[in-house]
Amino acid sequence: MDTRQQDPASDNEFVTLRVNAADTGSRLDAYLATHIEGWSRARLQQLIEDAEVLVNGRSAKSSLKLHENDEIEVELVSSPAASFAPEDIPLAIVYEDSDLIVVNKPTGLVVHPAAGIHSGTLANGLAFHFQQLSRQGGTIRPGIVHRLDKDTSGLLVAAKTEVAHEKLADQFRAREVFKSYVALVHGVVEHDRGRIDQPIARDPRNRTRMAVIRAGRGALSLYTVRRRYDRFTLLDVELKTGRTHQIRVHLSWLKHPVVGDEVYGGGRDNTVRDPRLKTQIRKLGRHFLHAEQLGFRHPGTDQPMKFTAPLPVELEELVAMLESEVK
Repeated sequence: MDTRQQDPASDNEFVTLRVNAADTGSRLDAYLATHIEGWSRARLQQLIEDAEVLVNGRSAKSSLKLHENDEIEVELVSSPAASFAPEDIPLAIVYEDSDLIVVNKPTGLVVHPAAGIHSGTLANGLAFHFQQLSRQGGTIRPGIVHRLDKDTSGLLVAAKTEVAHEKLADQFRAREVFKSYVALVHGVVEHDRGRIDQPIARDPRNRTRMAVIRAGRGALSLYTVRRRYDRFTLLDVELKTGRTHQIRVHLSWLKHPVVGDEVYGGGRDNTVRDPRLKTQIRKLGRHFLHAEQLGFRHPGTDQPMKFTAPLPVELEELVAMLESEVK
């Protein structure tokens, strides 16, 4: 059995496979290479190593021998150093040098091509930008080091060289990168600071969603209250891990879903009493989640770097409306 689903909020495809009797005893990597077309065995092995492949709900090694009826879940994450067709897409460049580029991604922009998405992505825009800069007769390939959901705005770093990519990726894997988001959530959060340490995995009832699952991958989010309103709270959320939809899933689990989140919001947007606020939330056309701060060590100089991106206009307008009602 082969089930494929596209996540509308990101750029990845999810495949669920059920091992039959004929494939019993096969290595996990060999099995995937046979059953997932268009993906090299080397790339699939990397996905296994990155824990993007789960066997019966748990991460596994490439050499795992499979049994009949084993369930395999694969998140098909495109290679960060793949070649992309250059497209003249405007970029909000925050910082750039010979090793890397930091951009402020707008909402609605997918990070890189994947199943069903072949153009119009940030990676295509970066490829065009690098091509325009290149004086070496070749196109520099954008090394996408991390991702943001399509409807999440904010800071993202991409590498210009293989060395820079590897060094930045090492920092992300070691959890040495500072990532702080601004989120407006429903309800008044009680504590000024909090820690959400809950594992996340694919929702067994809906494979395009994530959920807090006991057998999932460890996920840690730290939050601090920036401002409380009558029925909302503005939070700073620091990510210590980088699971798919992590902040949205964790805050929903906390019973304070992100405003404008149609996937994990539980219909809370529809319960807003103030008609002006309800209209403004609907006008957003996105969830209120913005990657505001990003910090890492420069891959060439090892010097600390930190960047800040202000809230987009539509989010600022909603905050201003809430502020105007504070007595």
